[in-house]
Amino acid sequence: MRQFICATAIVGMIFGFSACGDKKDSADKAAEAQKAIQEGMQKEQKMMEGMLKGAENLDKKTTEQKEETKK
Repeated sequence: MRQFICATAIVGMIFGFSACGDKKDSADKAAEAQKAIQEGMQKEQKMMEGMLKGAENLDKKTTEQKEETKK
């Protein structure tokens, strides 16, 4: 019985120490995930701005072509 209690205590301590490390790892993982999300949002915003500029340039070109054909 005493051996069972000692073995259980040792296993409990091992899991306890490993759980302490997991909190730090999970915090680091959460920070990395947040950083990745922010970078993705910034890239998406830049892509949308580029698309808007492209649409504006296309609109300008079409209006210029229409004006040239009217002349």
